[in-house]
Amino acid sequence: MYRIFVFILLMAIWLVFSGFFDGAHLVLGVISAAFVTWISADFLFPAREVPVIARVGQGFRLVLYLLWLFWEVVLSNLHLLRLTLWPGGMAEVRPSIVHFKTGLRTDFEKFLLANSITLTPGTVTMKILGDDFYVHAISDAAAAGLDGRMEARIARIFGEDKEMGEEAA
Repeated sequence: MYRIFVFILLMAIWLVFSGFFDGAHLVLGVISAAFVTWISADFLFPAREVPVIARVGQGFRLVLYLLWLFWEVVLSNLHLLRLTLWPGGMAEVRPSIVHFKTGLRTDFEKFLLANSITLTPGTVTMKILGDDFYVHAISDAAAAGLDGRMEARIARIFGEDKEMGEEAA
């Protein structure tokens, strides 16, 4: 049952992204989705005891998170625009390395956090060692953005509504 669910999910993604519904593309989609399901179904959802309705809720919360992340990227872009174009903006550029511990449990959650940080202009995830994150921030304002809100939102996606990690140090 689980592999059928993964196959259907991958086939739906194929159909959305390909946009072609002729016989040749559908056959290629079925072959591709079946092959990827066969080699990687165990990697997509490692905790299989989670009911499908909970997965749907996670998907909905992930979409809301991505909308929030998009807004944060816009705000960060405006901050960098101000740093580069406004007189005296370059004086605010103070590169720093921010270290913090995360309370996120799974590798996927940490992956999502690291990529969200890197997608946000002015910050780059440099290294992850277990629960320790090392992030390069271009300014004090960018470093202040690593206050744990992003981590808490990711935790809520996966049902971990608890106080996350330590403050950025």
